[in-house]
Amino acid sequence: MSENYDITPRTLPSNVQRASSILKRIGRIGFWLQIVLGVISAVLLLIASASLFGSGRQRTQGIEIGILCALLGVVLLGAGIYFSWRYTQIAKLMQVSDSGSRPRKAETLQVIRYGLIVNLVGMLFAILGAEALAGIVLVKSLNVPQGVFNQDFSKFVNSVDLLIVQANTNTIAAHFTGIVSTLWLLERITK
Repeated sequence: MSENYDITPRTLPSNVQRASSILKRIGRIGFWLQIVLGVISAVLLLIASASLFGSGRQRTQGIEIGILCALLGVVLLGAGIYFSWRYTQIAKLMQVSDSGSRPRKAETLQVIRYGLIVNLVGMLFAILGAEALAGIVLVKSLNVPQGVFNQDFSKFVNSVDLLIVQANTNTIAAHFTGIVSTLWLLERITK
C-alpha cells in the first residue's frame, strides 16, 4: 500500500515547501501534546471508573453523566490525535515532485477543518463533563454539615471524585491544544 514517490524538495514551489513544513511541525507538536495529555486523562478515568463501578462501595449520586461526558471527550480526543497525525502525512504527500499527486489546497483545508470540528465537539463534551462534575463535587461538599462527623463516607468529597475532575481538565487542555494548533494551521496555510 505504500507508494514510492520521488521526493525532491528543491523542485517544489516555495509555498508548497512552506505549507509542508508548517503542517509537519504543527502536526507533530499537536500530536505529542495531545497524546501525553490524552494518555494521562484516559488512565485517570480508567482508575476512577474502576474504583467507582468495580467495588461494592456507594458512589456519588449523579456522577455517571460527568463520567460519560468525560469519556466522550477522551474518545473524541483520539480522533483529534488522528487528525494531528494526518497533518504530518499530508505534509509528506505535499513533498512529491509530481503536482498531480499532491493533495490539493482545498482538500488539505477540509481535513484541517474536520480536525477543528472534532476538537471543538470534544472540548464541548469535556466542558459539559467538567460542569457536571464540579457541580456534583460542590453539592457534595456543601451537604456535609461542618463540625459533625458522619459515618457515611459517600457524602464526603473523595479522591476518586477529584481524579475524574483532573482527567476531565487534562482532556480540556488537550482539546485546547488541538484547537490552537489547528487554528494556527488554518491561518498559516490560507496565506
